Amino acid sequence: MFRDRRTLLVMFGLPVVQILLFGYAMTSEMKNARIIIADNARDVQTGQIINKIKASPYFTVEASVVNYKDVEKAFKKGDVKCAILFPSGFGNDLLHHGVAQVQIIADGSDPNTAKTIINYLSSIITDYQQQSFPAATLPYKIIPETRMLYNEEGNGSLNFIPGVMALILMLVCTALTSVSIVKEKELGTMEVLLVSPFKPVMVLISKAVPYLVLSFINFTLIVLLSVFALHVEIKGSVFLLFAETTLFIITCLSFGLLISNTTGSQQTALLICMMGLMMPTMVFTGFMFPLENMPLPFRVISNIIPSRWYYIIIKAVMLKGLGFAYVWKETLVLVGMTAVLLTIALKKFKTRLQ
Repeated sequence: MFRDRRTLLVMFGLPVVQILLFGYAMTSEMKNARIIIADNARDVQTGQIINKIKASPYFTVEASVVNYKDVEKAFKKGDVKCAILFPSGFGNDLLHHGVAQVQIIADGSDPNTAKTIINYLSSIITDYQQQSFPAATLPYKIIPETRMLYNEEGNGSLNFIPGVMALILMLVCTALTSVSIVKEKELGTMEVLLVSPFKPVMVLISKAVPYLVLSFINFTLIVLLSVFALHVEIKGSVFLLFAETTLFIITCLSFGLLISNTTGSQQTALLICMMGLMMPTMVFTGFMFPLENMPLPFRVISNIIPSRWYYIIIKAVMLKGLGFAYVWKETLVLVGMTAVLLTIALKKFKTRLQ
């Protein structure tokens, strides 16, 4: 057993990786949530509340904005999770009328995170109220007015459906093509490809095209179920949604071709796809565990997971109704990943033919 490196890896390596990943990721707390503040009052009371928010380890104040249009732009770009708006005359209303309101707007496309952030901010405001204006002496009240942007009803399916789409396509598409080349080697038909007049790149394309069509049909069924069974509204362009999904499917198929050209058996290829990709996809995509909670090394690793970028795209197009101008950076990342994966897979395939 100790001479078998794979057994040692399963015995000791896998538990260590799992405890580190899930130990950092599986937490109900929200850390380093990016928020913006629109302080239209600019008085002593709002300054004290803002200082308490900045001192909290749960939030990172990105910037102070002036009006609601700046808040809307920040949400569309995906730069922030929440915005706090203090109306003009906040301190005057509190001191002279005994009641003041503050508006908290959260990104409802991730309802669980949004509710957690709202609860944290409400607790900070309540704590400030109790410390500065004890109820026994003055009946001052600060009333938070909350709003879930892009998800007024608080529908939890809006978060998990894009994540499940990314997970299914990542695992299924990669697994489909991961056995395509190695199967030729196991069946002894690699020599046929060797003497065929087709170029290696055409052979790889011919292996991927049928699975591309099947995966496209699979995604269409998922969208139809989401719309008609789960009542999820597609707010953006349907054409852009399918175009971005096609790109992601091609990325996953390219990853599968790379695995197929570097493994020696179908069993190993499927094991890498189903076991080696499932946990990173679930952890590093961001739909189950907020990436902000993780240490910096894990956040860096998440950048090489294609499903993370597709998840950002699908939420922006499907749930927020945004156009290509807001997802072009993520699209370029997927294009670059696809080019790199196909180039490496082609080199490995040429080496295997030789």
